[in-house]
Amino acid sequence: MSPSHPHTGGRAARGGLRRLGEWCARHFVIVIVAWLVALVALQALNRSFGGEYSDDFALSGVQSQEGLDVLKKHDPQAGGYSSQIVLHDDQPLTGLGSQMATATGDLQKLPHVLSAQNPLTAPGSSSQQSQSQQSQQSAPQKNVGPLSSDGKTAYITVRFDVQPSTLGDGYLPGVDNAVEPLRKAGAQVEYGGPLGELARPAADDRVSELIGFGVAIVVLLIGFGSVLAAVMPLVTALVAVIGGLALLGLLAAAFTFATVSPTLATMIGLGVGIDYALFLITRHRQNLMNGADPVRAAGHATATSGRAVLVSGCTVIVALTGLYASGVTFIGKLGLAAAVTVVSAVVGALTLVPALLGLLAKRIDRFTVRRPVAETEEGADVPQGTWHRYAKRVEHRPWQFLAAGVTTVVVLAIPLLSIQLGHIGDGADPTSFTDRRAYDLMTDAFGPGSNGPLTIVVDQSGVPSSQRSDLASQAQKTLNSVPGASTVTPLTPTKDGDVLLATVYSQHSPQDAATTDLTNRLVDHTLPQAVAGTDAHGYVTGTTAAQVDFRDIVASRLPLIIGVVVGLAFLIILAVFRGLLVALKAAVLNVLSIAASYGVVVAVFQWGWGGPALGVHGKVPIESYVPMMMFAIIFGLSMDYEIFLLSRVHENWMRTKDAKDSVAHALEITARVITCAALIMVSVFAAFIVSDNIVVKMLGLGLAVSVLIDATVVRLLMVPAVMTLLGRHAWWTPRWLDRIMPHIDAEGDHEGGPDGVSAPAPPERERAS
Repeated sequence: MSPSHPHTGGRAARGGLRRLGEWCARHFVIVIVAWLVALVALQALNRSFGGEYSDDFALSGVQSQEGLDVLKKHDPQAGGYSSQIVLHDDQPLTGLGSQMATATGDLQKLPHVLSAQNPLTAPGSSSQQSQSQQSQQSAPQKNVGPLSSDGKTAYITVRFDVQPSTLGDGYLPGVDNAVEPLRKAGAQVEYGGPLGELARPAADDRVSELIGFGVAIVVLLIGFGSVLAAVMPLVTALVAVIGGLALLGLLAAAFTFATVSPTLATMIGLGVGIDYALFLITRHRQNLMNGADPVRAAGHATATSGRAVLVSGCTVIVALTGLYASGVTFIGKLGLAAAVTVVSAVVGALTLVPALLGLLAKRIDRFTVRRPVAETEEGADVPQGTWHRYAKRVEHRPWQFLAAGVTTVVVLAIPLLSIQLGHIGDGADPTSFTDRRAYDLMTDAFGPGSNGPLTIVVDQSGVPSSQRSDLASQAQKTLNSVPGASTVTPLTPTKDGDVLLATVYSQHSPQDAATTDLTNRLVDHTLPQAVAGTDAHGYVTGTTAAQVDFRDIVASRLPLIIGVVVGLAFLIILAVFRGLLVALKAAVLNVLSIAASYGVVVAVFQWGWGGPALGVHGKVPIESYVPMMMFAIIFGLSMDYEIFLLSRVHENWMRTKDAKDSVAHALEITARVITCAALIMVSVFAAFIVSDNIVVKMLGLGLAVSVLIDATVVRLLMVPAVMTLLGRHAWWTPRWLDRIMPHIDAEGDHEGGPDGVSAPAPPERERAS
């Protein structure tokens, strides 16, 4: 299509993608059978050798991990991973002494258990609580356990040598058998912390997938009229996702992936898989309507739209793998998990889709619900429809449309200014979850801070024995005066006497910003004052402290992630379209749309505007890694539409050198397919809001809103306005930069038309400004 590539037909000029598309369409039986065999083999391998997903990860180099290491060294039993089994009865639990002893004894016999504390025989906390309250200028506080003041609620602290959430569902029957005597005696038994997470029902995304698929079918039928053309993107996307998830399961045998990984991979895989297939099928059907042979039409679609799929897929994968720049392996692996299904979606689009197109041939529009259309009602080369006229209106008043778009995204982004990163606690989960019920029992009996105790570790191994008594007195006095704490237990030495231990309970829940402030205050000010003048070192450890450290790392590295992802995507767009300002525009507008989606997520979850309607109990912070994941995913997906739209703008620009009319031409041709693709992706992501996992809800809403903003405000208002204002300057690149950049052909100009010859120059009326 470009004057600079006057290649004619012939096998050498067709390119690898064209030959691949034609071969798959011609040998569709081989390709389809190969996919089926590969799916069966991957599923069999995954069932036999696939790994489990768990949230077992550690942050090296942070103070909470250092404190845990000190504790493990000097008191292995105290330094394990703890979880609570919460008990409640209408009568005092002291009457269940024999059952409690049996239960704790059986718990101690389970594999990986270091200790199980009997709340009835453990050192009572009432005297310690009284001592702590006498030394603090605060109102009376609740007893923090392990037995409540009325004796009706207690908790067994079980310590493990591994993270309990990694033990698998097969571990729970042993725990259930151990506590069965208490249940038979009438006590309510709930699992808190990691044991509660292990006892949660397995995530089932089938409802979300069915909702997304149902909406997708309706959108495609209305948009294009062809039943088979509507079903095919869903089938190919589903096949690609199933294969990708099986491959992810095999990777999980060698690497630790978070429990949310398969859900995240499903969301992204379905979204891009449907999009990629839709772009190829639409181009193919337009070729058929223009009279092309089915095999050549499939080859041409693979060489043009397929090339854009390849570039777009690489951009998404680069954005996802860019999460490794955070330096946090947990986050990097989430990006890797999502990238696996993106790869399978790209492979499916470039091989399975052409094969199915070859199988159906000209029968693809045999079953219809309306007159079949593909790219435009009139045809791809006669851009005089509604979207063309709309683009002309933007062309006449670009500043007004740009101002409207910028105003919209800025207003939506306002809540972002008050974002609070943190960890979503068990209190936001449905009451059907045992860890939520345990959380409520603990809050009622011991206060909200009991759900996230902060363990104080003072390493005094370098302090002479003669000075340790003074150190303990000084440290205790300093800890007792820390603001924001409801209770501080007395410092007690480990068996070897080298470490002092205490527990601080916040006045607020673990997910509250006040608890985060208390943790940072202890680390930055209180503990340094407590050990001042000595060679001792103080640490704050435990689950809540580790979550705060994780939050701080993520917050500090988010700007780096943004810079890396934006920079890499900018370079890809620049290399593809050879336009410095086009690449800059793409990066800036996508960042603005992402900021708007952040704002919506903050308003819904953190401000509580609609959170209860989504099944979220109360206001919750934004999970610390969600903004980072959202940025990588949204930026990559936004580039999908950017590349498909710009490829058509650039294609027409290379043919006509009419910058303004090229925008109108591209909008006309891509409007139907991009609008349908965006609606489908919005429905797929929004369907995951019904998930019981709050993080999945958050990601589903954020991704859905972002795609909606990108497909409406950005594509309809901001992109045409900016491209009109830039004119021919949008495609300017310094000569020295053009020489050193690789040449990447996004739309396959040199591939020619479906018949293998270069497309003719457009008619004069199409050249007109």
